[in-house]
Amino acid sequence: MRIVFVGAVESSRIALEALIKVGRAPALVITLPPELAGRHSDFVELGTVARAAGSAVCHTTDVNGPAVLEAMASVEPDVTLVVGWSQVCRQPFRDVARRGAIGFHPAALPRLRGRAVIPWTILRGEEVTGSTLFWLDEGIDSGPILLQRLFAVATDETARSLYGKHTANLAEMVVEAVALVEAGNAPRMEQDHEKASYCARRTAEDGLIDWNASAASVLRLVRAVGAPYPGAFSFYNGGKICIAAAVQIETAGRFIGLAGQVQAHTEHGFIVLCGDGECIDVLAWASPTGKRPAVHSKLHG
Repeated sequence: MRIVFVGAVESSRIALEALIKVGRAPALVITLPPELAGRHSDFVELGTVARAAGSAVCHTTDVNGPAVLEAMASVEPDVTLVVGWSQVCRQPFRDVARRGAIGFHPAALPRLRGRAVIPWTILRGEEVTGSTLFWLDEGIDSGPILLQRLFAVATDETARSLYGKHTANLAEMVVEAVALVEAGNAPRMEQDHEKASYCARRTAEDGLIDWNASAASVLRLVRAVGAPYPGAFSFYNGGKICIAAAVQIETAGRFIGLAGQVQAHTEHGFIVLCGDGECIDVLAWASPTGKRPAVHSKLHG
């Protein structure tokens, strides 16, 4: 079973290592060159892992380019796996492997197709999500489903915890999928396109906190855009203050002030008043000076 593997992020490494562990090292690994690591907050350099397993490595920014297609064709793949690659794979790419190309998506397709799916899952308050392997087609996350695992989203889910649940599923699912493809038993379950929804791309700037929002909304943003993503942030005295963890606290109306105003210092952080009159206690944070914002100072979104 000859595999071409495409990816460039943390989930890519996890899937690649799972294949190597069961003796299914890809014939070719296609990934971003290391100097372009800044393109992804969760970038992982796959070349070292791939070469150690005996896989050839091709660095590129365009999987649809002639040089990549030629490199793929040279290893005569049976299947192509695409995990953590933000580019539409055109038909010439999909046609190189004789049994097709398979992608991974961290959602219960057909819902939540598109970009930044893990943050959007938390921001929307989804109660159930899923890890999906599907056959690539000409659309965006629209091809027939090969495997899908549904699971509950915890009420206190963070980007990191949800990412971990998906990658744990992924490590098992890629091994199972390759075995099914090899045996000729890989499912192709058509998606119900009438039930599809689409997630918009997010940027680091979308982590800016709106202190006029409710405390619950602010906390949801903190949980949704934290590691491995750029994180939630605000501004204080012209400097960017990043907030990695916080909790809502009961103040019984004790603090009266403006939305975004620091009401008190705590043992590890500081209390901020939100737009609904409720407060959050910031537990993990970073600032250019390493100091907490002054009491009664205002954070700006």
